[in-house]
Parts: sequence; structure tokens; C-alpha cells
Amino acid sequence: MFIISDSVSHDLLTIEKVDLSTARNGKIHHTDRFDLMKRDIPKLVIRRGHPFKLQLHCNRPYNIEKDAISLVFAVADVDRPSFGHGTLIAVALKHKSTDLGRSFEWGASINSINGDLLEILIKPAANAIVTQWKLDIDTKLINTTVAKSYSLAQPFYVLFNPWCREDQVYLEDERARNEYVLSDTTLIWKGTYNRLRPTPWRLGQFERDVLDCALHVIAYVGKIGPSSRGDPVKVSRALSAAVNSPDDDGLLLGNWSNDFSGGTAPTKWGGSVDIMQRFYRKKKPVKFAQCWVFAGCLTTIARAVGIPSRIITNYSSAHDTQASMTVDYFVDDDGKIMEEMNADSIWNYHVWNEVWMARPDLSNNENGDYDGFQAVDATPQEMSDQLFRCGPASVAGVKRGEILKPYDNTFLYAEVNADKVFWRYTGVGNPLKLIKKDEFGIGHFISTKAIGRWERQDITRTYKYEEKTGEERATMLKALRQANSAFSRYYLNEEFNEVQFHFELKDDIKIGEDFSVMLNIKNKSSEKKHIVNGNLASVEDTDYEYFAQDDFRVRKPDIKIIFTGKPTHDVAHDIHVRLENSLPIPMTKGVFTIEGSGIQEPMILKVPDVQPKAFAETRFAYKPPYVGSVKLIAKFTSKEMDDVDGYRVFEIAPKPEDILTPEANNDTIEKTDVIE
Repeated sequence: MFIISDSVSHDLLTIEKVDLSTARNGKIHHTDRFDLMKRDIPKLVIRRGHPFKLQLHCNRPYNIEKDAISLVFAVADVDRPSFGHGTLIAVALKHKSTDLGRSFEWGASINSINGDLLEILIKPAANAIVTQWKLDIDTKLINTTVAKSYSLAQPFYVLFNPWCREDQVYLEDERARNEYVLSDTTLIWKGTYNRLRPTPWRLGQFERDVLDCALHVIAYVGKIGPSSRGDPVKVSRALSAAVNSPDDDGLLLGNWSNDFSGGTAPTKWGGSVDIMQRFYRKKKPVKFAQCWVFAGCLTTIARAVGIPSRIITNYSSAHDTQASMTVDYFVDDDGKIMEEMNADSIWNYHVWNEVWMARPDLSNNENGDYDGFQAVDATPQEMSDQLFRCGPASVAGVKRGEILKPYDNTFLYAEVNADKVFWRYTGVGNPLKLIKKDEFGIGHFISTKAIGRWERQDITRTYKYEEKTGEERATMLKALRQANSAFSRYYLNEEFNEVQFHFELKDDIKIGEDFSVMLNIKNKSSEKKHIVNGNLASVEDTDYEYFAQDDFRVRKPDIKIIFTGKPTHDVAHDIHVRLENSLPIPMTKGVFTIEGSGIQEPMILKVPDVQPKAFAETRFAYKPPYVGSVKLIAKFTSKEMDDVDGYRVFEIAPKPEDILTPEANNDTIEKTDVIE
């Protein structure tokens, strides 16, 4: 408590009001699109490592000769902040605007003095704790004990900063920053390796309650202590557990059955916003999710707090439960897979995340060999350090087969590069017989959304060397030798000559139509001739037996989104959405779900029954929230067909009266009204 002497109190500099300068700070810090910054009573959101401005309205002009100002910052949710834990920071206001201290120090300086208005610069350290901070501004007369304190009415938010070179998440490419931090809509690839299908996903990291929910998940579900919330490695590892719920009542409850009663089927979600708003209200896991939903929400959280993130799809993705670098199947004497013995599996596709950061926690990383994208998987598959989580695993390390590097490189390597192995099991105590191996069946078309384009970018070569090359086999052998598994050792020592079988789907497969399959057979052994007996049986005159399976996707119809008129900012437009029923039966209980830029909650639009070859149609009014690129997403579900989606990207023009021209008297319109 400060004691003010009556004789000099009238001379004390007093702060009467603080202007957060949200428009200027938001533009400079790339935070102007956050809902928090646009409220009637805004909250300031800034990024660490770069200065932001506050305007202090005082009772008199600031006098350099007799006034002293200090600023005290405290983590908002810590009861007893301390200097030792970095949750309490005190800095003296310097007089030179450039005197903001070193990169990893907090600093404050005077930017300008204009009568009673004092503008100051504040720079959070480049490794500052990412959370809400309270601010007290103390003023005193030099050489006296007379002082007074002004408390900022609401905490301000400090985020990671990919624009700051000293930040661990610094990303140099501006186009990549725009995509992996600022873009609020993305694509997730689903389907199968021979029928790739993009699905739109509304991330909505700037929408109401999303940032608050993200920080809550990090702190209270992920249980990260305040001092560690500025470390992106610890934050992303905690998020991989906190987004699922088996061991911590996290954001989402997984469900891989066909019974979604009591919740929402994973295929019905079109984005993260509704999920995160529900969780923030009730603090209970939202039902239900599968891999792409976990990944979509983790990307929303990462981008909200400033960690560059993208969504990855791996086709023919291995789930290796034995850490053997092989996916092992056991077949009985009749050629049937013995499900009771098979712990490993292969998914048509699996979706996870990558986050961008340096990895100073890894040994032998002086040259940054393990920096860059790190794989993080929030789908609860295997436990890591007693929790269902995975990563961050250096993608560069995974490619080199360095499976012992933290975190969970072994599991990630197997997901993209395991060998598929079939063993003949003839009873307890009898040796296993290798009847088929597939060195190239795992890890196809690893995909993500391209930067600045609504199309697929293939990133397979960032995870693995080209199949059938010496480098690829060398890294596989390196991984097998590091693996502590009996299956790995047995597989390394097993010789095998094979006749290669390969399925080829000849037609584009559409619902309700027949399709054909071709089976190609190639003799890769030293024998000149083999006779194939049956479709999935044995090769006569050899000890060789054949087993094969393949997956395919049935294509569904496309949703069309039609924008009436020229798309213009803040003008209501009529949007027409339609879908053809390609089924030979009527579609009943049809519902369109609409999400997009500026739509706070998903729009649920029911449609009447749709006869075969007829169209499900709906219309709604939409007012684009800003100038630039906006995205609309539509999902359709019915009793007979679900998981149908479509999207449309529109370029929104400003209203004529909002365009700044020398002739127009519209000086009140700020540049922040237009997002470039």
C-alpha cells in the first residue's frame, strides 16, 4: 500500500485512464481479427517479443525530471506470483523509445509526450509466459516515498509470436505465417489412398470464447504450470493429451463405434468453434470425435495461441502397438486373419498435426537439424509417459529413422514407414512362418493444404525417403535395429521370396454403381513359373501362400454454394446451397449445416425429403464480415447419406463508400477496416 502525503499529493502524477490502442496494436501484432479486440469493452491481445503501445491519460504532463513510472506485470491466474517463477515482472519506464532491453527481457519506454497524454511502449520478453497478464502502473515523485498505483481494468493476452526472430516459434516465410497462423479455414484430406477426398474445416481461432478456451485447455486440462506455458514444446505435448479425454476429461471424447447417441457423430462436425464454445461453457468433454476432429481442434488451439500449425493426413497409416516397426498380422490354417491375436492395425487414413518450432531441448541439435515441423497427434492411440499423447516428434528426425529421439518418434516412424507382415500361426510353441511382406504398403500420399491455395500439397518426402531406394531401406534397417521388439529381430532374420500381387481399381466408384477390380501378379522370386490357385489362396508347387486386401472409397455427390450478386463487405447476400440425390432411394431427414467467416454459431437448416435425382436445396442470408478472402462451408447429413461436404472461397470487395479516395470525406475510416 502506498501512503500519500497531503502536502505533496497534489503534485503527484496520476493516471486517470488508459487507452489500449487496440486498432493500432491489433494491426501491428496481427491480432485485430480476435473477437476480444472488437467488443464494446475490448481486451488487448498482443504477441511476445514485439512492443505494443498504451496511451496514458494523466492529470498533468509527465515531467522527466521529477516523475518516475514503473510497471508491474503478474500472471492473472496465479494467486501468489513471484519473480523467481517468472510470473511477476517489474520494469522501470525508460525515457528513450529504443531502450526496451534485451530480447528475453521485458521492457518499457516513453514513445511520446503530448500534454497530459503519455504514450508508452511495452515489450514482453520473447520467451514470455503465454497467458493473460495483469498490469499495475505505479507513479511516484523522484526522491520521495509519495506514490500511486493504477490497475488496468482487465488483463491483456500475450501470445507466441512467429513474426519475432527470437521466439522459439519464429517462422520466416510470410506466406506460411498467413496460412499456418492467420487462416481460419482449412482442408482436411480423408478417403483412401486411391481416392483422396478434401473436407473443409472451419478453425475459427478468432471467434468468441475460442482463445479463452484454448488457454483454459492448456492451463487446466493440460495442467501446465504457469512457468512452462511459454515453452511451445511443453505446450504442444500437453495439448496432444488435453484435446482427448481418456485420462484428463479433455476437450473431446472419441468414439469409433456406430452408436453416437447422446452426442454428435464425428462426421457432422464442420469446424472447431462450436466444439470449443460448448467445452468452455460446460468444462466437460464434447461428444464425439475421431482423428480429423481431434486434429482440427488442436490446430485451432495452436493457431489461437500463436503456434504455427497445419493438419496432416497419412493414407494407409500404421498403428504399431509393439514398437516393432512392423504391422503384424497372424493368419490361421484356413487363411483367415486371427483377430484375437492382431493388436496392430492399418487405418485407411489417419490425421494428426504438425507444429512449427525450434527444439533446443534435443541433444545434438546445434545446427537446428531437428527444428521446424514437429508431429503432434491428439488421437488417443497409445500411452506415452502414462498419458494418451504423442509428440512433438521432429519430422526431420522421423525421416532419418532416429526413433529414440523424444517425443514418440518410434510411433510416428511406424505410422508412415512400417512394413506390413503376415505370419502363419500354427499353434503355441511352433515357429511363425512369414507368408507375405509388404515394404511399401504403409504411408501413402501424406497430405496437407497448400500455402495460399485450396489444393493438396504432398509432403510424403518430408517424412520418408522415396520407396524402393537404398536410403529408404537403410533408414528402415536403422529403425529396426533400434527397436526393442522380438518381432523386429525375427523379421530382420527371416528370408523371403515372393510373388507380388496388386489390386487395381479400374473405375471411379460412385454410390449405386458397379465397379471392377484387376489383380496384377508379378513373379519376384528366382523361380520361373508359378500357378495361382484361386482368388486369395496359394501358389502351387511352392511353399508360398498369398494374402491381400485393399480399401477403396465410394464417391459422394458434391455440394454447390452459389453467391448471389457481387460479394461486398457488410452487405447481406442471398446464398443458395444445393446437393443432388445420387441414391436410388429418397433421402429423408436432411439437414444442411453452414459455417464460415463471421458466423458465430453453425446454422442448422432442415430440408424436405429428396427424391432420387432431385436436389436438396436451401437458402440463407450472409453478410461478409470483412474485406478479403472469406470461406463458407456446408455439410449435409440425412438418414440415408451423411458426411457430405462442400466449401467455397469468395473474395469480398469493400463497399464503395468505404474506399479511401482523395475526393471522399471519409477520414474516420481506419485502415484496420480492410484486411489485406
